[in-house]
Formats: sequence, C-alpha cells, structure tokens
Amino acid sequence: MKQLRTLFLLLLMLSSTLVGYAQSPNSRPTYVLVHGAWHGGWCWQSVAQRLIDEHYNVYSPTLTGLGERKHLIQPSVDIDTHVQDIVNLIEMEDLHDVYLVGHSYAGAVIAGVADRIPSRLHKLIFLDAMIIEDGQSPISLQPEAVRKVQLKNIQKKENFAPFDVALFGVTAPQMVSWVKDRLSPQPYGTFAQRLHLKNQYGNGLPLVYIACTDPQLPIMKQMSETVRADQKLHWQYLEIATGHDAMLTEPKKLADMLVGLVD
Repeated sequence: MKQLRTLFLLLLMLSSTLVGYAQSPNSRPTYVLVHGAWHGGWCWQSVAQRLIDEHYNVYSPTLTGLGERKHLIQPSVDIDTHVQDIVNLIEMEDLHDVYLVGHSYAGAVIAGVADRIPSRLHKLIFLDAMIIEDGQSPISLQPEAVRKVQLKNIQKKENFAPFDVALFGVTAPQMVSWVKDRLSPQPYGTFAQRLHLKNQYGNGLPLVYIACTDPQLPIMKQMSETVRADQKLHWQYLEIATGHDAMLTEPKKLADMLVGLVD
C-alpha cells in the first residue's frame, strides 16, 4: 500500500511538472517567420539571429515542397498544405501571442492561419506580401499576360521555376550565388488554389504591412496601394527602402522594424 502511495505521489508530481512546463509563458514575444515562393526557412537566417540575440523566440519553418523539404514536392501540395504546416508548428510547439510574419506569397498562408487559430496569434505582419482574400488565388491578382502563362503551367501540372534573383532585389554577387543555390521550384498547386476564409480577413487581429520600395515590384505596389486605401481593417503601413527580399538585403533594418512592432 505504501509503495502504491509513493508511486501515486511521483506520478502526481510528474504530471504537475509537465503541465507547468506546457503552460508557462515565456516573457519574450515569439516570432514565426514564413518565407515566400521559391524560398525556404534559410532566407531568414540573418533576421532570425538578430532577433535571437535580442532574446526573442524565433521560428523560421520551411513550407512543404521547398528548401530542405523540396523532396516532398508533389501535386497535392497547395495553400492549405502550407497553412497546415504553420498551424501544426504553432500548436505542436504550444506557441501563443505569436507575431506571425509572411513574406510575398506567404501573405496567403498567414491569412489562412489567422482564419483557423486566431487565439494563438498577436499580430499579422505582411512583408511585401500578397493580399489574397476569400475566393482569390495568387494568380488571380496577376496581370493578364502573366496569368495566362501561369495558367499554362498549371494546366500542364508543371511547378513554377524560380525567378531571376535580381527581381527580388538581390544583386551583390556573393549573395546572388548563395540565393540561386537555394531557390527551388514552387508547387503549382500553391498558385492555383483559391484561398477559402470563414471569417473576415485577418480575423480581428492587428494587421501590419511592410512595403519594400527600392525597387518596388509592380504587383507589390498594387498590394501596398490596396492596404493604404483600406478603410475597414485599419492597417499599420510601413516602408523599407530595399528590394523585395528585405530579409536578405537589409536584415538589420528589418529585424529592428520587427522589434519596433512589439507592443
């Protein structure tokens, strides 16, 4: 009987420790950094390290079929897959009050995550990102000529080859080579699928848009103008004078800007 009581007490102590561990909040905010098309978690290295050096919690996952997970590319990979990637990360790591950052294509991803698990998020930060609303797809917002070309890819079930890195604002020779070696094809389903949201865009969370303006891609200029004209959702609008891949070309400025958004 004594042994049973001792065993019971040990189990009770272990249970209390595990519950306390799972629920104990970290006093420093958590960032989840989601990369855009053709990229991977690798693109956040410099930004993530700067945030870690400031004692923030940082996760920079790679979406299915890209980066070091490029061997998982297949026809079934779409926006829902990538939304689930991030939902699973946040739930499995038991993250709360997350500053969720989405670059470029990942604007669609973080909008989908917010639609599903808003209670775990603190703020949505769109870094030169696509604003894709319910019923839209990444290609539906492209100019007609671009859309026609992309539709041919989709009809043939061909994945999208990476753009020239110069379009991302990456021009330093050493960095050009480093980035080229790491870009991988984008699963065609991620551009083809329409995003389906059950709630209002952003699901009530604070919204921030950071526009990369030097040079600014035409499609992203359209996105930033949409945000600035929006009278419903009350976006906070910021600019950083660099090209589309700000996390590569201006990591310090971007990290400082992200820290400045903590409230």
